[in-house]
Amino acid sequence: MITIIAAITEGKGAIGRRGDLVYHLSDDLRHFKALTTGHTVVMGRKTFESLPKGALPNRRNIVVTRNPGFAAEGIETAPSLTAALEMCDPAGETFIIGGGQVYAEALKVADRLSLTLVQAPDPEDADTFFPPVDPAMWEISDMTDTCADSRTGIPYRFVEFRRTQR
Repeated sequence: MITIIAAITEGKGAIGRRGDLVYHLSDDLRHFKALTTGHTVVMGRKTFESLPKGALPNRRNIVVTRNPGFAAEGIETAPSLTAALEMCDPAGETFIIGGGQVYAEALKVADRLSLTLVQAPDPEDADTFFPPVDPAMWEISDMTDTCADSRTGIPYRFVEFRRTQR
């Protein structure tokens, strides 16, 4: 099972600015940790470098990079998303955690989308966006009511999609 997990604005689907998230939602970060712990996470190099403490604990971290010399503690590297996915256990769950280019490529092969839809304006300086989701290929399988983040008060909801067509 390949799951894309992301927090995106409901407007234009902003996910990043200047190498960081557009919004920091404590509830979303807890949700992310609960879903991904014990599984493999695949990310691009820039996403890895944006992590404040390096490799995510209690997860297998695979970083997609074209630089064969790139290395960091607690990670494995792969030259492409395809190569990274070939390294994963087909019986397990793999989470694609960013960034924009990796999401765009992964959207072609993912089985599920686990999105946090942030109900806040797109920041004017947002520079990374989630790729468009074709509604003919995906359907909502679960959605929470809108909640307010316990720290920031920013409204959001968790939405799960499952692929209906390849």
